[in-house]
Amino acid sequence: MAFSPENRKGTISGIVFVALVAASATYIAGLGPIKALGISPLVVGIVIGIFYANTLHNHFPSSWETGIVFSAKKILRFAIVFYGFRLTFQQIIDVGPAGITVSAVMLTTTFLLGTWLGMKVFGLDRDTSMLTASGASVCGAAAVLATEPVLKAEGHKAAVAVSMVVLFGTISMFLYPVLYATIIEHATGFLHMTPEQFGIYTGGTIHEVAQVVAVPNSIPGAPQVMANDAVIVKMTRVIMIAPMLIILGLYLSYSAKKEGGAASGVKLVIPWFAVYFIGVAGFNSFHFIPDNIVHQINVVDTFLLTMAMTALGMQTRFAKFKGLGLAPLYTALGMFVWLVVGGFVITKAVTAVL
Repeated sequence: MAFSPENRKGTISGIVFVALVAASATYIAGLGPIKALGISPLVVGIVIGIFYANTLHNHFPSSWETGIVFSAKKILRFAIVFYGFRLTFQQIIDVGPAGITVSAVMLTTTFLLGTWLGMKVFGLDRDTSMLTASGASVCGAAAVLATEPVLKAEGHKAAVAVSMVVLFGTISMFLYPVLYATIIEHATGFLHMTPEQFGIYTGGTIHEVAQVVAVPNSIPGAPQVMANDAVIVKMTRVIMIAPMLIILGLYLSYSAKKEGGAASGVKLVIPWFAVYFIGVAGFNSFHFIPDNIVHQINVVDTFLLTMAMTALGMQTRFAKFKGLGLAPLYTALGMFVWLVVGGFVITKAVTAVL
């Protein structure tokens, strides 16, 4: 137990250590060049954590490991629950049926495609495939973090998935403004998109929330409606992580029972933190708490997520990556092509009908 008498001191020291590193990551993410790239503190945290795991790890007390694990597991669940304060059900209603439909279709198809590509085409294990797929289909690093405890996956597999999110999410952030300015805005017919359509397309297909925010702001003269629709559609994808994780938990339990037989005694896996996440979002929809306090809650929550990501990095040794090869890269690339091309087609089709 993390807080048993013999482990309590080491656990607390480990948590404090993770918090200090996470604070450093937050500071670095706020620096001009890093902030301009839309790189979140979560990503900076895992990079620092991985550096620690592969260089300085042996120079720190091993008793701190319980605190690092606690940060990666327990603090993570708490932070995901309070992520609900970033959302309201009104936001989902405001974006309309087109935005909701694009979000649902892209999440489902991207997750299924990524899982299939990883496991069946490129020979990845189930957990790495699903973690990589969740990062691309929902909300980047935060989705990987949320999916990891449902799969009970090893930390280094989540680190692989996050690295794919960083790579292709960053490419998206630079690619989309160029596509819009050079082709989409000036084209006629099928290739043309209105600012509203491009906002839905951006929010429905780019990995991280910060990257979605950055894209409209990178387009000279982009109307505010483009940024608004992009963010709302993206947050709609974020809230869909809860039903996705619940369905995933049910599927994993069913699969385990089917493989082990009826008498296997497999316990139903329901990610209750995802259920609580929906509850917090619902509570936030009533606006009982003033906006300035909600903002402060979100600041604290981002820091807790950064702690969880940092702790995840601290458990990641490069030696564990042996045998994966380029399979994660190919899997993520396949999903990226689908998001860019398939997402464009689906957005055009859905907005034409709804």
